[in-house]
Amino acid sequence: MGNSELKTDITTPGIGRRDFKLEKVIGRGGFGKVWKAESRRNSRIFAMKEMLKSRIVKKNSVQSVLNERMLLSLIKHPFIVNMQYAFQDRLNLYLVMDLMTGGDLRYHIGKKMKFNEIQTKFIISCILMGLEYLHINGIIHRDIKPENLVFDNKGYLRITDFGIAHMLGKDNAEDSSGTPGYMSPEVMLRKSHGIETDYFALGAIAYECMQGRRPYLGKNRKEIRDQMLIRQVQLKRSDVPKDWSLESADFINKLLQRNPKERLGSNGPQEVKNHAWLADMEWRKLMEKSLDSPYKPDLEDNYDPRVANEWKEDPETGVDIDFIQNYFLGYHFDSSAHYQGMESTLGQGRRAK
Repeated sequence: MGNSELKTDITTPGIGRRDFKLEKVIGRGGFGKVWKAESRRNSRIFAMKEMLKSRIVKKNSVQSVLNERMLLSLIKHPFIVNMQYAFQDRLNLYLVMDLMTGGDLRYHIGKKMKFNEIQTKFIISCILMGLEYLHINGIIHRDIKPENLVFDNKGYLRITDFGIAHMLGKDNAEDSSGTPGYMSPEVMLRKSHGIETDYFALGAIAYECMQGRRPYLGKNRKEIRDQMLIRQVQLKRSDVPKDWSLESADFINKLLQRNPKERLGSNGPQEVKNHAWLADMEWRKLMEKSLDSPYKPDLEDNYDPRVANEWKEDPETGVDIDFIQNYFLGYHFDSSAHYQGMESTLGQGRRAK
């Protein structure tokens, strides 16, 4: 492929980095930084993920990055961090997303350690709304964890980071991606897995909100896996804080079942929503975001200031930067044109039960 052909693809039609004013670094990932960015076109504020192509190739993650953009182009929902634009230049890929000013759940767990029952129920219900939409539309997230759950300006959580998500029905018996501590036993053991793996992670997060620690602990993946094999975590009556209900423990215990066929959610999201612990949740009002969130993070300074100093640019040594452009052909998205008609194709997940 000649240079002129490459340039045609790299210069993303319609929008590019020149259209944004980068304000500050608010996060980092395996491939680059996340910027708070202002659109020069309409002054809207976004989160812009900037990813080095050379690092993506070195980490053998091309398919993961392309898969994330593809999946994000298929979904749009109030409880998911939605993609607005995707484009590229010679060195980087850019993913422009909704900006969530409340920071991620990990940051707030670090500050609070524990949440009360009302706050936890709201947090879990928000995650469940996002999972319901994904699962109805045949998508497993596979990396539900506090770092991938972010608060919006009303105190509602949204799901982000679809790097290892994939469609149901795909052979995934050998896939073991994810984060130890929230990874289900079936994924740990390299077994085929479905939506149940996301509900195990939901249980781990609820457990952590209540107890201030994850259900299975270890210094590495092997230690956590060994703990899972040794014992089934079960909250006993004596483990439940005095100001929490016993239904909360039953909910968590059923989500943390090691056997996915016995796990709450194995029959779909409605099974989880029907549990007694969530009986008083007003799902329609939650979907409309008309409920008052019991936990409202400050809307400023919800990002760790150290992230700006922890990222080091990768030298391009060992990567033919011109050749690898072939891997990223068509990396482009513009929500203003794409989302028209989305309601009729993937709108079913928006309906609250």
